Amino acid sequence: MSARGKARRRALDILFESELRGEDPLNILAERVERQDPPVNEYTSALVEGVVRHGARIDELITTYSESWTLDRMPAVDRNLLRGGTYELLWMPDVPEGVVISEWVHLASELSTDESPQFVNGLLARFKQLKPSLTL
Repeated sequence: MSARGKARRRALDILFESELRGEDPLNILAERVERQDPPVNEYTSALVEGVVRHGARIDELITTYSESWTLDRMPAVDRNLLRGGTYELLWMPDVPEGVVISEWVHLASELSTDESPQFVNGLLARFKQLKPSLTL
C-alpha cells in the first residue's frame, strides 16, 4: 500500500473511531499524533482536518446525492469513507480524481459490505462530474 493509501486508511480509522466514541475527530487525531503508534503522517492529518473543516458541506452533499439513502441509514464505515473521499476529491486538487475514487473504493471493498464499493464509486464519480458546481 502506498504512503497516501496508508494515510487514507488511518484517516478513515480516526473518523470512524470518533463517530463511535462520539468525540471530535480532531481530539482523536491529537491522541494519535501524540501516541505515534502507529505514526500519523501529514496527509492523514490533512484529511481529518479537512473533513472536520468542511463537514457540514460534505454531509449536505452526501445527503443530497445519495438517492434513497440518508446518512443515518448508511453503515458508519461508508459514511466516513464518503466523507474522506468527498473531501479529498473536492478540496485537494493535487491528487488525480481517478486515484482518489479508486483508493476510497478499494477501502470500501476491504472494510465494508459487498455493495459498498459500488455505492462509494457511484457517489464519488457523481461528485467528480459535478465538481465545478459543488465547491463554490
